[in-house]
Amino acid sequence: MTGMLASVNSLAEALLVLDAEVDIIDLKQPSAGALGALDIAVVKAIVAQCHGLRPISATIGDLPMQPERIVNAVTVMAKTGVDYIKIGFFPGGDPLGCIEKLAELAQEKFALIAVLFADQQPDFSLVSALKQSGFKGVMLDTMAKANGSLTQVMNPTDIARFVTLAKQHQLICGLAGSLRREDIADLLLYQPDYLGFRGALCEQHNRVGAVAKTAVAHIKQAINSAG
Repeated sequence: MTGMLASVNSLAEALLVLDAEVDIIDLKQPSAGALGALDIAVVKAIVAQCHGLRPISATIGDLPMQPERIVNAVTVMAKTGVDYIKIGFFPGGDPLGCIEKLAELAQEKFALIAVLFADQQPDFSLVSALKQSGFKGVMLDTMAKANGSLTQVMNPTDIARFVTLAKQHQLICGLAGSLRREDIADLLLYQPDYLGFRGALCEQHNRVGAVAKTAVAHIKQAINSAG
């Protein structure tokens, strides 16, 4: 059964999606980039209210692939008590070096989720290295939100290949990236573990706007109906 991940940027939004019974509460600041990090104080406040009620994930920000910098950001976020920490694998830098360095944190039971960007020629060969280094999951997202949803920037064959790789390596598998309600039925055919949403949950589909209760309910109903 595919679950629903809802990205929020405040305690009020977190409580709203919690009430809607989404499956994962994801913490990020959309105004700060594709995976903008939420202020640590806000993360702690949300964890204090929601921990144990739903799994909570959080991004570390749009950071370059520099091992020490990535490890430091993950370590800081881990101290908030979130269940999963999402790390964007942005173009350039040293992705393999980051994975190798993060293996040390994975051994300390940090639950790490790698985010690959469908619109940036993602290297699917990283999936094997992620598994070997102890990552818990991997997901597809998009970096340039204005270019359209995941289904518009990546062909079905590559989406299917990604999900298959993730499942073969027994990694939690997520699909996201400006997803629309009309994307849901097609993406559920791949049987990912969850679908992630932000813009579709907001007023006028504005990802930097406020999450709307009715929009959350419509997306959740669409997942349940199509599933």
